[in-house]
Amino acid sequence: MNAMTTIKGWARELIDLSLLFIAVGVIVQIIFGKEDSWYFGTVTDRLIGFVQQLGDAGFVGLIALVVIIYVFSKRAG
Repeated sequence: MNAMTTIKGWARELIDLSLLFIAVGVIVQIIFGKEDSWYFGTVTDRLIGFVQQLGDAGFVGLIALVVIIYVFSKRAG
């Protein structure tokens, strides 16, 4: 059971680190523009595309968004 706890901890840390990189990428693109943010590429375009896909899915997209928010709020609490 201890191994599963360790693996879950690593996965949580990896997700937290990934979210941090996404946030930094968005900030870098807002400040410097898409052309000057060589490392972060098209983070904002991908986020906009993700939100657009959820919107295009209608009610199913709304349910998916609620599930995503629930999972992240459960993790934070």
